[in-house]
Amino acid sequence: MRSTRSALRVSLGASFGEAAVAELFGACTGGAVLTAWALHLGASPFTIGLLVALPLAAQILQVPGAWLTLTFGPKAVAIAAIGASRLLWLPMVALPFVDLPVGTALQVFVGVVALAAVFGVIGNNAWTAWIGELVPGAIRGRFFSRRIVYISIASTVASLGAAGALDGLSPRGWQGPTLGGLAAIACIAGALSLCLLHRQHDPARARVRERPDWRVLITVARAPQARPFLRYLLAWNSAVALSASFFSLHMLVNLRTGFALAALYGVGVATVRIISAPFWGRAVDHLGARPVLVLCSFGIAAVPAVWLFATPAFLWPLAIEAALAGALWGGHGIAAMDLTVKLSPGRERPFYLAMFAAASGLGFAVAAAGAGLLASQLPGQFDLFGETWTNLHVLFLLSALARVVAALPALRIQEPGAQDVRTFVKKTFNDAATALVPRRLTA
Repeated sequence: MRSTRSALRVSLGASFGEAAVAELFGACTGGAVLTAWALHLGASPFTIGLLVALPLAAQILQVPGAWLTLTFGPKAVAIAAIGASRLLWLPMVALPFVDLPVGTALQVFVGVVALAAVFGVIGNNAWTAWIGELVPGAIRGRFFSRRIVYISIASTVASLGAAGALDGLSPRGWQGPTLGGLAAIACIAGALSLCLLHRQHDPARARVRERPDWRVLITVARAPQARPFLRYLLAWNSAVALSASFFSLHMLVNLRTGFALAALYGVGVATVRIISAPFWGRAVDHLGARPVLVLCSFGIAAVPAVWLFATPAFLWPLAIEAALAGALWGGHGIAAMDLTVKLSPGRERPFYLAMFAAASGLGFAVAAAGAGLLASQLPGQFDLFGETWTNLHVLFLLSALARVVAALPALRIQEPGAQDVRTFVKKTFNDAATALVPRRLTA
């Protein structure tokens, strides 16, 4: 028993470290840096939208990922696939220094992002199945909340560093070498993440591998506890995809913030996530993931609408958006991950994870492609109601409305032992009032 606890403690520590290193990789390859690569290589807004959407759109490949997880074991598949997804960025280190036609360089970039997304999906299926067996259910919410704290801190530092490098060196004509240097840092982080993944315990190591039965997919699709969550994931990710790929582009091109200010926005989001994560983790463990998911989903519907009010000379609405996004997406992520594991029975977990992720990816891929096409057909700028709007404003408004509708299926999700939303809100309000009001006034 003592050795098991020791192995769990070491594994959790390594997992927190790996989360921070993985976020360093993400800060050097995703978000504004990914948009900077695309703009540097001459990509169109439609191509940029598809590139940003690729990691989620690739989730439709989770089914073959589940087969690999069951066949070779979650730890082996997670290490191999996650390692491949991060080390695939090695060619990008050299790309700015190789004399290639612009079209060819863009094709190499798109190929790297696409392949990394595919391996990332396979690795994520295995990692989630692995964590579901490794972390006891009683502390899973707090585990995810603490992991978010590590992720947010690493994201803050790494994003500021990457943005500072791009803002400082790009005006001197060194944007290409700077992007290549960030790719090199990302690959080093990827190699370090492999070491930290290897240190984590594999509780299923002694289990006999079974031949996957593909009929389980039909069982999963028909499972009463899975169907409402599948419908929610399909609708929700479709609504989110209408705008998710274009926030960084909007900040850099339309709001003209520069990389440093875009990174500061990210710092604001990360800071709020750090502050709110312990609260959401305890809430999920004690009151259930469903009420947290419902509350955060309806709240997040307001996030893209805030972007309608920001202009190059009037950026303060983004501070409100950062606070909302940080708090609500933090809770949403913890609740969604906990439900994903909780609604996936043991032996069949990889297939449940695959179906949940495939529903998310399918909705995101279709909506992201449609959003990119719509953005390319709309005029870049137009006047309406005495104000100047952009094509991306239309996507933000559509996404806000769609998120309200998409949040409704969350009300039908069933979670044994979870509180209803009204009880959750009432208890949260009472606990907050008790904490804020001096004891002598409440005695």
